[in-house]
Amino acid sequence: MNPQLDELKTRLRDISALNNAAALLNWDQLTGMPAGGAEARGFQQAVLARIATEKSVDPALGKLIDDLLPLAESLPADSDDACLIRAAKRDFDKSQHVPPEFVARAYQQIARSYQAWAEARPNNDYAKVLPELERNLELTREYSAFFPGAAHVADPLIDDSDAGMQAADIQRVFAALRAELVPIVQAITSQPPADDACLKQHFPAAAQLEFGKKVAAAIGYDFNRGRLDLSPHPFTTRFSIGDVRITTRVREDDLGDSLFSIIHEAGHALYEQGISTALEGLPLASGTSSGVHESQSRTWENLVGRSLPFWQHFYPELKAAFPGLFDAVPLETFYRAINKVEPSLVRTDADEVTYNLHVMIRFDLELALLEGKLALRDLPEAWNERYRSDLGITPPDNRNGCMQDVHWFGGFVGGAFQGYTLGNILSAQFMEKALQAHPGIPEEMAQGKFDTLRGWLTDNLYTHGRKFLPNELVRRVTGGDIEIAPYIRYLKNKFGALYSL
Repeated sequence: MNPQLDELKTRLRDISALNNAAALLNWDQLTGMPAGGAEARGFQQAVLARIATEKSVDPALGKLIDDLLPLAESLPADSDDACLIRAAKRDFDKSQHVPPEFVARAYQQIARSYQAWAEARPNNDYAKVLPELERNLELTREYSAFFPGAAHVADPLIDDSDAGMQAADIQRVFAALRAELVPIVQAITSQPPADDACLKQHFPAAAQLEFGKKVAAAIGYDFNRGRLDLSPHPFTTRFSIGDVRITTRVREDDLGDSLFSIIHEAGHALYEQGISTALEGLPLASGTSSGVHESQSRTWENLVGRSLPFWQHFYPELKAAFPGLFDAVPLETFYRAINKVEPSLVRTDADEVTYNLHVMIRFDLELALLEGKLALRDLPEAWNERYRSDLGITPPDNRNGCMQDVHWFGGFVGGAFQGYTLGNILSAQFMEKALQAHPGIPEEMAQGKFDTLRGWLTDNLYTHGRKFLPNELVRRVTGGDIEIAPYIRYLKNKFGALYSL
């Protein structure tokens, strides 16, 4: 027993408890809170954030961490305690840059902004939410200014989500990916699109949710430690390893929207539920980065949930869940339908091949906003022009244009979107390694068995939580750094077969 280490864990658990309480308030706001509670909820979250921040920047905590650094050096580098001390040091040093007053003010503003977006988007009222978005952008620049050594104004935001990466790194990865993706998109979209009419019938909401829950449970989401609710934008949140919640939205004229959102969010939840219980309550008990987290949501949504073996098992169950709707639809037709490649307006509706173009548009626009090269009043037209040039389509309104994503309205303007594409890239890297270790995974999926894949992911990724920095974890699992080649191989193999490329 080490009294100083025990004290550190006690202090960190207190901070985590406050942050988890704030997360619970946020979940409530996004799922069921009446609109009239927004102002008070912002104040409540601000108070919790201020107290958590005050505890996080306490000089006594910093001294305690520094006193424990020699212990960390004496322990095995990958031990829980050594990793905890190093992570606490990184977190403390970064927290010193941001005043508690700012954190409280930011929470209040973001709560107001989210509520304005939730009310304005259904009405296509960009003007209503514009003042709040402008305040969010001001807050974002103010936050970035707390890190004067950053090479780019977006770097502190990117580092918050994907530690160790900078805007320049993202731009290099995206440029290489774009060069490979565009010819594939052009080759596929030059052909007649797949028929997806079978997905556009009437699917009662209750039946969709019941089937979605069944699928989520089958791949391993533990409903004894989670639940499924409705929200305007699907998300995953966690308050402990024993309480990891997911949400979805339902459109009765589109089966895929809710179903694949559920599988996507369940992938996030599998990561959180798979963290070692030894890390419970500590800052290590979370995913290591946005990119690694998204690799798991995209693995389960796409590499598993949109695969042929997956539906060789689940298609009969889908037919039973929606009697008569798929009787005349062969499995091959359904499989092509869920993998239809066609430029779309909405990111969350996008296919695997074009999806990353949506992310790149957002990343470029938020850099322009942060750099002051683009004014928010001009965002709708800039957004529409990029969709015209990159995807050949034009949003008919802002609701399905620049207002479609919650991220800029419910948080800082920047630092979030790149994780989706990094996740796509990493999903293929990790899956290649899983298949090398267990070549029988596809055959098992065709039998409705996912234990081998989930077990491999748990042992290699999930259990570690935030013990390792993202680049360290990627090297431990793959033997190298992030690279696009496995992802391009995956896309060419899958869609080459579907579209005879």
